[in-house]
Amino acid sequence: MRAPGGPLTSPVGRLAATVERLRREVQAAQAAADGRALIDLAKGVLVERLRCGPAEAARQLAELTAQSEMTPLELAADIINQAARDRLTDVAVDFVTTVHGTSPTTSQTASAAVRLRTAESGALAAGDTQAVADSLLQHALEPLGATGVAIWAAGADGSLSLAGSSGFPAGEAGRWRYVPPGVATVARTALTERRPEWIESLAVAGPPSIGGTHYPDGGRVAVPTGVGGRIHGVLEICWPGPLAAQPPAVVRQLEALAELCAHTLEIHSSSAHSSLDGPAVTNALSELVDLADTLHDPALVLLPQVDGSGQLTDFRIHHANHRFRDPAGRSRSAVSGALLLEAYPMAADENGLFHHVERVYATGEPFRAGRMTLTALVDQVPLSSVAEVSITRHGNSVLLIWRIEDEVARLANLLEHAQRLGRIGGFEENFVTGEITWNSQLFSLYGREETAGPVPVEELRSHAHPDDAVTIGRFLRTVLHHRKPASAAFRLQRPDGVTRYMRVVAEPVVDVDESLLAVRGAYQDVSAQHWTEVALAATRDQLAYSEQQAAERNRLTLQLQQAIMPVTAAPLDAPGLRTAVRYRPAETDHLVGGDWYDAVVLPSKHILLSVGDVAGHGIEAATSMVVLRNALRGLAVTGAGPAQLLSWLNNVAHHLSDSVTATAVCALYDPSRRVLRWARAGHLPPVLVREGQATTMPLLKGLLLGAVSDVTYEEADMQLELGDTLLMYTDGLVERRDRSMEESLNHLLVTASATKATLDQRLDHLLTYSKSDTDDDTCIISIEVM
Repeated sequence: MRAPGGPLTSPVGRLAATVERLRREVQAAQAAADGRALIDLAKGVLVERLRCGPAEAARQLAELTAQSEMTPLELAADIINQAARDRLTDVAVDFVTTVHGTSPTTSQTASAAVRLRTAESGALAAGDTQAVADSLLQHALEPLGATGVAIWAAGADGSLSLAGSSGFPAGEAGRWRYVPPGVATVARTALTERRPEWIESLAVAGPPSIGGTHYPDGGRVAVPTGVGGRIHGVLEICWPGPLAAQPPAVVRQLEALAELCAHTLEIHSSSAHSSLDGPAVTNALSELVDLADTLHDPALVLLPQVDGSGQLTDFRIHHANHRFRDPAGRSRSAVSGALLLEAYPMAADENGLFHHVERVYATGEPFRAGRMTLTALVDQVPLSSVAEVSITRHGNSVLLIWRIEDEVARLANLLEHAQRLGRIGGFEENFVTGEITWNSQLFSLYGREETAGPVPVEELRSHAHPDDAVTIGRFLRTVLHHRKPASAAFRLQRPDGVTRYMRVVAEPVVDVDESLLAVRGAYQDVSAQHWTEVALAATRDQLAYSEQQAAERNRLTLQLQQAIMPVTAAPLDAPGLRTAVRYRPAETDHLVGGDWYDAVVLPSKHILLSVGDVAGHGIEAATSMVVLRNALRGLAVTGAGPAQLLSWLNNVAHHLSDSVTATAVCALYDPSRRVLRWARAGHLPPVLVREGQATTMPLLKGLLLGAVSDVTYEEADMQLELGDTLLMYTDGLVERRDRSMEESLNHLLVTASATKATLDQRLDHLLTYSKSDTDDDTCIISIEVM
C-alpha cells in the first residue's frame, strides 16, 4: 500500500530516490573527470609547445580562454585538435561543415570537437568495455539520434561476445551475451565482410540483433574495429526508427568512433587469451614453431607487419619447418625472414593466397581449400604447383600449411628449377660429329625458338655487342686454340632487340694427343647483378649529392645568421646610455635557429630594444627571424608602444608567415626621462642589475607570437636610475635539460650580479659561465644608464 505521505515516504520510494541521486552524482563526477582529462591534456600540449612549466601553461590556458570567448573545454579540445591533426580533428570539421552546409563557426567546431575528444578520453581511460559503451553513447552518439550502442568482441573461432552495451532495455545484454560461430547477425556480417554494414530498417532487411524486438523498425550500423589489420570486434549502433542515408561526414565520424573501441577491445582480447605479458606472447609463438616442426607437410609461421600508421602491409615469414619446399623448389633458408609478398609476389592477386591469410588474421575464422594454385616468381618466371592449403590464426600469428601435389614430378624438375633460379643454360658442342646440344633454359636466355637450333660457339661474335668482339676473341682463342678453360663477360644481343649481360664459362674436352673433341660449358644471365651495381653506384652518387646539399643548406643558414646577427655590434649613438650585444650561434650547424636581437635609435629619439626566438632550426627558422626582426623595425617607426607593436607582430606571424611561432621581448627606452616601456610575448622577462643586485622584472601577461590572431599584450613602465644595467636574452643562455627553468634563472641572477668593470666584460662573463647544455643559439642585449 502507498504511504499517506506519498511514494517517497515509503522505504522503497526513499531507496529509489537515493539510487537516482547517486546515479546523477556518478554521472556528474564522470563528466567532470572527462573535462579535467581534456584540460590536463591541453596543458601538456602548451608545456611542450611553449617550453614552459605546468604553472605557466595553466596561466596561458586561462589567458587564451578569456581572449577566445570559449569555454575551457572548447578551448582545450581546440588546442588538442591543432596539436594532434589526427582523424578526430578532420572528422569534427567535416561533420560541422556537412551538417550546416556552410563553413563552420568556431563554436560549432569546438562543440563537435568537445564531444569527440570527450568520447575519446572516456574510451581510453575506461576500465572496461561497458564504460566505453556508456561514454560513446553519451558524448558522441546521442547527438546523432542514436539510442543504443553495442561493442562486440570477436573470438578466435569466429564467435561474438557482447563486451559492453548501453541504451538497450534491461535483460538484452544477458540474452545477447554470446553469439556462436556461423549465426547470422548484423555484427557478424560486418565482421565477415570486413567493412561497415548499414541497415535502413531491421523490419525491411537485415538479420536479427540486440534490441531488435524493442526497435523492430530501427536502423543499424555495424563497423568493424581493429588494429594493424586484425579485427578485434564490431561497434554496433542502434537508431529507434528507420535510418536514412547519412552524409559522408557522419560515416567518417562513426568509423572514427569504431577506432576508439580498438584499444579497449585489444586489451579485452589479450585478457581473454592470457597474453598480456611479453613472456606469454614469446612462449605462444615458440609453441607454434614447435607445432609446425612436427608436421609432415610444409608449414610457415607468419607474423603481421604494420606501417607507421598502423595499417597491415604484409606478413613476415618467421619460421619455415624442416619439411618446407615451395613451388620453386626453395628450402626453408631461402624464405625464412622474408616478407610473404616478397617471397611470393603472385600471392597478391585478388582472392589469392595473401587475401585468405589477411582474412584469417583479421577475423580469426580458419580457411581450408582442397586445391589452390601456389605460384612462385623467380627472375620473372612463374613456377606453379597445385596444393591443399590450410590457414589458421594462433594468437597474433598465422600458421600456413600446404601439401603440394605431384611430388615426384617436382623432384624430377628440381635441376631445371635450379637452373631457372640461377638463370643458367648449359651446352655441349661435339667437334667430331658436329652435334650441338642446348637445354631449354639456354634457348630462353638467347631468346631463340628451339626450332631455330643452337648457335655454334665459334659464331658467338655475331650475337654479341660489337664492342665486346676483343673479349670474345680472347675467350675463343683460349678455349679452342690453347685448349684451356676460360670465361668471359659480354653483352648478348637477342633477336627480340633485348640486350642482356651474360657470362660464359667453357672447358675443352681433348683426346690423348691433345686434339679437340668437344667444348662444354654454361651461360649465365648476370643482368640483374649488373644493373644492381649500376643502381648502387647511382645511389652512392645521389647520397653524396644529398650530403653536399645538406652541408650547403647549413652553410647558407649560418651565413644568413652571421650576416644579420654579428657576434658583436657597434654601440648605439645615444647620450647617457652604453649598449652592448652578443650573439653566440649553435655549435652544430644544423641546429642554427631563429634567435635575434635588435637595438636601434628611432626618429623619435627613443631606442628600440628587442630579443626574440623563432621556433625550430635551419633555413626556415633563420628566414622567419629576418621577417619578424625587420617587421618589428618597420612597425616601430609608427611611434606605437611595445604592447601594440607585439600585437601587430603577432598578426604578421599568424597571417603573413607559414606557421611561424616565436617568443619576444620588446622595449622602448626614453633617454630624456630614463623610462623603459616594455612588453613580452611568451618570452623570459628581462633582468635588472641595480647596485650589484640582479632581479627579474615582473612577469607581464603575453601569449607567444603566431599562436592565435588578435592578441592583446600587457605593458609596463620601469624608471631606470644611474648605474642600472638591463639584460635582455634568449633561452639559449639558461636552458638545461636536467634543471628546471627556475633553477636556471637563479643561476643567471647570481652570475649577472658579479661586479665587472665594463658592460662588455659583463656580457662575456655571462656567456663564459652559462650552464646551458642545449647547444641552442643565444642572443644578449644590454644597456647601462650613465
